Amino acid sequence: MKNNEKFGDATGVLQRERPTLKTIAFMTGLGVTTVSRALKDAPDIGAETKERVRMVARQLGYQPNRAGVRLRTGKTNVIALVLSIDEEIMGFTSQIVFGISDVLSGTPYHLVVTPYSIAKDPLLPVRYILDTGSADGVIISRIEPDDPRVSLMIERNMPFSTHGRTESDLVHPYHDFDSEAYAYQAVRALVAKGRRKIALLPPPGRLTYFAHTRIGFQTALHVYGAEEIPLRVNIDAPLQQIRDEVEALMRSSHAPDGIVSSSAAGAIAVNAGVEAAGCVVGRDVDLVSKQSTEILNWIRPNMITCFEDVREAGRELARAVIGRIEGVPPEKLQSVSQPTWPDGVFD
Repeated sequence: MKNNEKFGDATGVLQRERPTLKTIAFMTGLGVTTVSRALKDAPDIGAETKERVRMVARQLGYQPNRAGVRLRTGKTNVIALVLSIDEEIMGFTSQIVFGISDVLSGTPYHLVVTPYSIAKDPLLPVRYILDTGSADGVIISRIEPDDPRVSLMIERNMPFSTHGRTESDLVHPYHDFDSEAYAYQAVRALVAKGRRKIALLPPPGRLTYFAHTRIGFQTALHVYGAEEIPLRVNIDAPLQQIRDEVEALMRSSHAPDGIVSSSAAGAIAVNAGVEAAGCVVGRDVDLVSKQSTEILNWIRPNMITCFEDVREAGRELARAVIGRIEGVPPEKLQSVSQPTWPDGVFD
């Protein structure tokens, strides 16, 4: 193999192998130790040498391998939170970050948020963290019944916790919200107001809590003698699409008199669709949603809301991932929070 086939040349040709300190040392004619110290801005390395090393590192696209740091120190002191950028609406991201930060503030760990889009492969950010050794622990959300990220992190022995549960046989740390109880109780609240024709704005079908939500919803319909009015959209759809679907449904001959939303952002779009159809929430139709702040009731006081403590979820997830780092068995790091309703909802 020719040298430039493995290492490229000084003009920055793309590498066939990930560049390392040895690659930079080869390109600069320096020793690996000198290169390492130059990149760390060591005072005994000359300015000209530092600049030459940094220039080559930039040309090669060199990234420090935290796995190497971890081998030397045993720690990166980083917890990586992998979150979809689509979850930011209605403050989900800020609430969960606040909760995690509450716990990490008393530890050596600091939080790094790694964003990704739900339109792309959710394995990519997790693979990057694993391959670079850039964190001591990982927190992920939007869990699927047989989530490949969970399998991969167990296989690679990476401490982690999940916001949500899998349905696989793999035992892992998690914190979850009881979506089955929420959907059941939401239907009960609507029936208490005399509603019998109820639509559900569900989570996307690929996520575990879709099944939990459907089970709670359908069980309550059966128990309380209500019927489902199908709504052909889920909370991952663009808000405009949710609004338009709800407007069309409310204008139809089979309009619901109650709607259950699986997200606060979805509830805002549902409310807009109801109003676009010339109807009023609290009069023509009752709307139930969960929320992590009081924003929905500021917008529509007649909306029936359930509190999901996302900040506490962040705290539980942080405790769980630190527990795994410290060797606590995963089955002892599992928790589920219950819906919190205001007084009088079920009267």
